[in-house]
Amino acid sequence: MIQQRNSGASILRNIDWITVLLYLLMVAAGVVSIYAASYDFDQANMFSADEFSGKQVRWIGLSFLLGLVILLIDSRMYETYAFPIYVVVMLLLLITPYVAHDIKGSRSWISFGSMSLQPAEFAKFATALALAKLFSGYHFILNAKFSNYVKALVIILLPVALILNQNETGSALTFMALFFVLYREGMSGLVLFAALISVVIFVVVVKFTDVGILGIPSGEFAIMVMIALIIIAMSFIYDKHFTVTRNLVLGFASLAIVLAVLSFCNIDIPGMPVMLGAIIAACLYVAFEAIRLRRRKLFIATATGLLSVMFMFSVNVAFNYLQPHQQQRVLVAVGIVEDLRGAGYNVNQSKIAIGSGGFWGKGFLNGTQTKLKYVPEQHTDFIFCTIGEEEGFAGALAVTMMFLILILRIITLAERQPTTFGRVYAYCVASYLIFHFCINIGMVIGLCPVIGIPLPFFSYGGSSLWGFTILLFILLRIDANRKMVRR
Repeated sequence: MIQQRNSGASILRNIDWITVLLYLLMVAAGVVSIYAASYDFDQANMFSADEFSGKQVRWIGLSFLLGLVILLIDSRMYETYAFPIYVVVMLLLLITPYVAHDIKGSRSWISFGSMSLQPAEFAKFATALALAKLFSGYHFILNAKFSNYVKALVIILLPVALILNQNETGSALTFMALFFVLYREGMSGLVLFAALISVVIFVVVVKFTDVGILGIPSGEFAIMVMIALIIIAMSFIYDKHFTVTRNLVLGFASLAIVLAVLSFCNIDIPGMPVMLGAIIAACLYVAFEAIRLRRRKLFIATATGLLSVMFMFSVNVAFNYLQPHQQQRVLVAVGIVEDLRGAGYNVNQSKIAIGSGGFWGKGFLNGTQTKLKYVPEQHTDFIFCTIGEEEGFAGALAVTMMFLILILRIITLAERQPTTFGRVYAYCVASYLIFHFCINIGMVIGLCPVIGIPLPFFSYGGSSLWGFTILLFILLRIDANRKMVRR
C-alpha cells in the first residue's frame, strides 16, 4: 500500500534535471534549425515576429510557463482526474471536425483568432493518463481477464477513431505506439509478432505483383512460403517431441518435390489452389494433433497460419480503402513508383539535401537545397533534412543521440517509479517519442511513407511543442514525488 509522507521536500530538488537539460537543449536546437530551414535573406533576425523561429520562441516561452504550472500541481491530481481529463479531450476531438477549417483536406485545427491549435496533440497526454489510471486500478492485471484487454483497447482506439474522422491519418497512427506499453505490462509478444507479420505481408503483396512461380503473383507466393515456414517453426517451439514438426517438414518437402517435377515436365499446375490447400491442410493437421496430444499451444500455429492467409487476401481490399494520395505515398515508399515530381518529390529532395551535407555539413545557413526552398515543409515535418545538410552526418548523429539519451532516461524514470500509475505513464511517454522519432526520420530518408509526423521539440508548431511539453513535465512531476511515497 502506498502512503504519502508528510514531507516538506522541495519539488525542485527532486526534479530529474538531466531530463530537463535534454529538453532545453532540444528546444534550443529546434529553434536554430527552424531559423535555418526558413531563413530569409531579407530578414536575418532569428527572433523577428515575422520569422517562424521568432514565433517558435514565443511558443517555447509559453511552454516553459506551462511546464512550471504543471510542476506546481500536486502529482496526485493527475491520477485523480485522469479519466475526466480523458473524457473532456475526447469530446474536444469529437467536435473538432465541425468547428475546424479545412486545411489541405484535414479538419483538425481549431482557430482562436490568429492562433491555431491541434487537439490531437493534447490527446496524447490525456490517453496516457487514462491508460495509466486503468492499470493502477485495484488488482488490475492485463492478462487476468479478456475484459481488461477490451478496456485498454477502448482507451487507445477511441482517439484513433476520432482523429481519423478529422482525416488525420498520421496523428491517429501515433497512438499505436501505446501497444508497446501493453507489451511491457504483460501482453504476449505474439501480438507484436502478428503486427510484424502483417506489415511484411502488406508490403510484399503490394510491392511484388508480377506473376511468378506456378502462375502465382511473386509476392503472394513468397508469403505462402513464409506462412508454411512459420507454421513449422511454431510447431517446433510448442511440440516437445517434434513429431508434428517432422511430419510438417516431410509433407511440405514432398509437395515441393512433386511440384518441381511436374513443372519440369511442363505440366500445368493450378498453383494457387495447391499452395493454399497445402497450408490449410497443414493448419488442420496441427489442430488435430493439438487436440489428440492435448497441447493447446499448438493451436497458435493453426491460428497464425489461417489468419495470415486471410490477411494476405485482404491486403488489396485494405489498400484500395486508402485515399489516392495515401496509396501513392505507400507505392513511393516501397519503391514501386518514383514520382519524383509528385508524391515522391519531398522525400527525393530531402535525401539530396542530407546526402549533400557529407560528414561535417555545409555549415550553418549554407545549405543550398534548404535555402532555395527545394524541400517543402522543411521547417516542420522535414526539419531533419536541414540538420543533415548544414550540420552533416555529425549533426544528424548528435540529434539522434539526444533522442536516444532522452528515451533511455525516460525508461530509467519509468523503472524507478514506486507506483503502477507512474510506471505506465512514463512508458507511454517513451513510446510516443520512439514512434515520432523513428517515423519522422524514416519519412525524411525515404524508409516510411510520408504521413505528417513532426520531430518532437524540433519541428515548428505550437501544438506539437505544447503536447510534448505537457507529456514530459507531467512525468517529471510524478517522478519528483516518488521520494515522498513508500510502499
